[in-house]
Amino acid sequence: MPATELIVTSMGSVAGKELLIPTGKEGQYFAHVQDWVTAKLKAKKPVKDISNLVLVKGIKQWAVFEEKAGGKTVRTVFKIT
Repeated sequence: MPATELIVTSMGSVAGKELLIPTGKEGQYFAHVQDWVTAKLKAKKPVKDISNLVLVKGIKQWAVFEEKAGGKTVRTVFKIT
């Protein structure tokens, strides 16, 4: 399943889940989201799937991953097509 990286903005919470709104800008394209995950794991950067904790407005299928980068947490959102 092809995946496109999205740039999103957090807009608060809905039903106990964080609501993310795409800004319209898209990032890299991957033949499968697992390609991105595999590259991160090979680089010894563990990622955590938090797709169940967020909602992405206007997107039917998404995947959200969280990783530690320095002292902060980075979220990467993918639109699954």
